[in-house]
Amino acid sequence: MKLAPVALFVYNRADNTRRTLEALAANSLARQTEVYVFSDGGKDPLSWTQVNEVRQTVREFAGEFKTFTLVERSENIYLERNITEGIAQVFETHNRIIVLEDDIVTSPRYLQYMNEAFDLYHDVPRVMHVAGFTNLSLTDTPFYFTPHMSGWGWGTWRNRWNEHFRHYKTREEALDGLTPADLDALQYGGVFRCLQSLDKRPIPWDICWEIAIYRAQGLCLTPGRTMVRNIGLSQGTHFRSCSLLQWYEFDREPQQQPLPLVRIANPQKDPAIETLFAQAITDWGIRYTALGKVARYIYKKVRG
Repeated sequence: MKLAPVALFVYNRADNTRRTLEALAANSLARQTEVYVFSDGGKDPLSWTQVNEVRQTVREFAGEFKTFTLVERSENIYLERNITEGIAQVFETHNRIIVLEDDIVTSPRYLQYMNEAFDLYHDVPRVMHVAGFTNLSLTDTPFYFTPHMSGWGWGTWRNRWNEHFRHYKTREEALDGLTPADLDALQYGGVFRCLQSLDKRPIPWDICWEIAIYRAQGLCLTPGRTMVRNIGLSQGTHFRSCSLLQWYEFDREPQQQPLPLVRIANPQKDPAIETLFAQAITDWGIRYTALGKVARYIYKKVRG
């Protein structure tokens, strides 16, 4: 079995980066895995200091994997370009990729799960994405298929990505040809407000991939229990949180045991699981403390 390489994208969070690499190095297949680290450059003197600290941290793990390549950006090209250009670079020589950001702590069986999924579904083109994270915690369903793409510890094949991914520049371009029913389906009836991301500049890569999968009627193989944990939600590029006000309901420890996978020739989404997802993702999975509920009430009143 030829293992997929890992592309890790880092910026200025040395502690999170260390925890991410420690967990990855503890994987059962780590020593057989090629790792590429794409380090974005700084924006100012302070961030350059942090970037250099991250790069020093990264170098400490060079001997933990089959091969280890550190790509140091000479300037700040921002998360979206770092990821999309890094993926393109890896796909020049590989036909599969595992993508991690600098705040994704993996299960020790994560690499095993991802590579088994790649092997089982390489010739099922409707399966476009392999997710490491799930918003759910299913006790009797080891894996399922959904149109929803999770970007926390994920992977795909070169042919799927190159054929379908487009980094949209505007909302109008992204939604061209989609009907109101399509928009409702993408947003699970309005509880998953993912299309708000189209108003950001640059548009985040993950909403572009979500739309691409939807347009192709693709599916994402997703574990019934998460194989990764995001440890950086309070300080990430696209997410912020405050423990005094809120927490994420789906912030869970990753599964430690192997995930049993089988090949399904004609995978389909499960309406019951789609309903569970819509419930879990309401308010992005954010649940509020008593103080948070008061602050949210006041905020809504002020905004009218």
